[in-house]
Amino acid sequence: MMQTSNRIWLPTLWCGLLMTALLCAKPGRAAEAREQFSNADAARFMAGLEPSADSPLRSRTNASFWRRHARDVNRAWKRLDKNQLSPIRAWSRTHLKGAQKTMLYMFSGPDFLYANAFFPNAERYVFVGLEPIGTVPELMNMSNGRVAGGLGHVRSAINTVLNVSFFITKEMRKKLTGGRFAGVVPILYVFLARAGEHVEDVSYLKFGKDGTLETLSSDSGATGVKITYRSGPNARQQVLYYFRTDLSNGGLERSGFVNFLNTLGPADSFVKSASYLMHSGSFRTIREQLLTQSVRLVQDDSGIPLRYIDRKVWSVTPHGRYLGPISIFSSRYQRDMARLFRSKKAKSIDFGLGYRWRPNQSNIIVGTKKVP
Repeated sequence: MMQTSNRIWLPTLWCGLLMTALLCAKPGRAAEAREQFSNADAARFMAGLEPSADSPLRSRTNASFWRRHARDVNRAWKRLDKNQLSPIRAWSRTHLKGAQKTMLYMFSGPDFLYANAFFPNAERYVFVGLEPIGTVPELMNMSNGRVAGGLGHVRSAINTVLNVSFFITKEMRKKLTGGRFAGVVPILYVFLARAGEHVEDVSYLKFGKDGTLETLSSDSGATGVKITYRSGPNARQQVLYYFRTDLSNGGLERSGFVNFLNTLGPADSFVKSASYLMHSGSFRTIREQLLTQSVRLVQDDSGIPLRYIDRKVWSVTPHGRYLGPISIFSSRYQRDMARLFRSKKAKSIDFGLGYRWRPNQSNIIVGTKKVP
């Protein structure tokens, strides 16, 4: 009898305790744990754009800090789109026809804006920088103060590229380290949303020396991130990869990144504000990789030096003005680049690019391989 009554009493006790716990639990936390927001809504929220009507993030857009954030980003975005992105898109439609499926952007950081403006139709973007990867912030589990601080951090991180077309590497690395909005992922989300893209998924990656990619369960130990997105419900899916890796000769030998690039086939390549690193022998491997893999190369003078671009293989067209590097890089002046701009009578451009970011001072060369 005693054993039988214990079997009945113990489950009854546990059921009672469970019901008490459920009834006494704070409803806010239980609801918050159940609330889910999509990647697209997270991107729009951080970009100062209204999330979807049924998103739990919608309630947070009534807060004064978010309204200020949206106002500031909207103002900066309108200026950038008018002065930079719209003219670049128009220029690209005329001068960059017939895009490849893959677009390579070495030394990019999280600069989706200019990659998308020059090459909007790529199926696959590959970005490389030294900035940390980061994650999507847990926006619904953070206080208003922390969200406001994080959004301010985002605005500070993107301020330079919104104003002068490039990221300052050391500054970016410092701003993207630490905090709940750390890394390039929040920045990429903002830029994707502002470009009108609908973010679908994010996954973290690690690549081996054979070039294969392993998908990880979190950003811990990740050397890359893959973001998939669409321009609309029926649009084709596009993919953005960002890898945090050293592009010097030794770094590439250790990482296996070149083996991954070789799996992607022919590509368009874009280089700007690259600190003239490929002028050095220490970056010979990535320079040769781009010259081998690329069908088209769009760059400012901080990219691959003109002396390495074989004119028997490449047709090169200059645009804008070549005034030489800014003072900090004065040793990277290219006499052959100056001759090219004089002899080819380069056409003017109505936007700025690179370290000489004013429109009447910027330069672009477009290299097209004669036999792809």
